[in-house]
Amino acid sequence: MLELKNIHKFYNPGTINEMCLFENFNLSVPTGQFVSVVGSNGSGKTSLLNLICGSIELDGGQVLIDGKDIAKQKEYQRQKYIGRVYQNPAMGTCPQMTILENMSLADNKGKFFGLKRGTEKARIEFYRENLRQLGLGLEDKMDIRVGALSGGQRQAMALLMSTMTPIDFLILDEHTAALDPKTADLIMELTDKIVREKQLTTIMVTHNLRYAVEYGDRLLMMHQGQAVLDAAGEEKKKIQIDDILERFNEISIECGN
Repeated sequence: MLELKNIHKFYNPGTINEMCLFENFNLSVPTGQFVSVVGSNGSGKTSLLNLICGSIELDGGQVLIDGKDIAKQKEYQRQKYIGRVYQNPAMGTCPQMTILENMSLADNKGKFFGLKRGTEKARIEFYRENLRQLGLGLEDKMDIRVGALSGGQRQAMALLMSTMTPIDFLILDEHTAALDPKTADLIMELTDKIVREKQLTTIMVTHNLRYAVEYGDRLLMMHQGQAVLDAAGEEKKKIQIDDILERFNEISIECGN
């Protein structure tokens, strides 16, 4: 289980632009739950992911995984059990390296490399089988540099690479936002397949309300560092896109827009 307890986060402290985004924020995500997170710009969606991953530091509170506080752990230490896919396909892969080299790099995440060869021949067929599951023909292009692939192909690889080693949590940071609609749909189908097969606890931030409604077991709407909507299970299944749009409009009116 992932728990955020009494989270405090200030931006630009001690300046005229000081802002408190999170104040006594609490969130619990049971093991195996797939959470979709929506909200307007500045609502705290990406900051929430960054606090979980250790990309930004807390000003107060705890980040607990199965009761253990990891708030003091560095980002690279958390990467052993947290996989993250970013909005930009270029951030999840190494463009100057081949598909094979990228797969080998992901396969050895968190391990001590030493002076052995970076790519083990015994693992090549394993990589090929994993790539074949994507249905993009990448298993026949192992020697091609990743920089030569399309954005959708790279994002599919990033998704696969982030979940190759055993992880407890998958963090999806608007991972379909930079893709065309058809490719985005493909990536979402792959996402759901991987999450279900590996039973990963997943938090997905998205601006696509259809994805937020169709995918996941739980829906959160963030506003000014608070969850103004939190629906799970049967309650979540009843939510329609129009319901979310109506809540967005209510918030907009409250803010004087």
